[in-house]
Amino acid sequence: MAIRRILTVDNTADLAVLKKISTPIEAVTDDLRHLMDDMLETMYDAPGIGLAAVQIGEPVRIIVMDLARDGEEPAPKYFVNPEILSTSEETQGYEEGCLSVPDYYDEVERSSKVTLRYMNYQGETVTEEAEGLFAVCVQHEMDHLEGVLFIDHLSRLRRDRAITRVKKARRAA
Repeated sequence: MAIRRILTVDNTADLAVLKKISTPIEAVTDDLRHLMDDMLETMYDAPGIGLAAVQIGEPVRIIVMDLARDGEEPAPKYFVNPEILSTSEETQGYEEGCLSVPDYYDEVERSSKVTLRYMNYQGETVTEEAEGLFAVCVQHEMDHLEGVLFIDHLSRLRRDRAITRVKKARRAA
């Protein structure tokens, strides 16, 4: 396993990749499992709770996630070719952050419950319901697969402010 560089919005070349629509995976292979292992290690190192492959420069439809809290046993999940089958009409606002928009948080409104289908680490097809933080995180990460960042859900002013903050923080570092 290896820790990969996470692409960020303050870099024009990175942003071009982050805006790409990710391509579907035909089958879960050992090479893809290796990529998922790298993604998980990168996410833990950052630290974060979710990561899409495009965030490390691999525009394929893979997400990793672990919503375990500090002190809890890790509970990694792997999503290959995830698709949302249905969403609830009920929504919830949640203060989101993103490893590609470091140190910036803002509230985004999302469906409070979703039903999704994906292939897991073993390549088995899984259908499950997600609600609360799990639903928010799934929707956030799946946006990445479509070239959408959480700041794209914000007003233009707030989105520009987020990018400016990230650029200033990177220059100061």
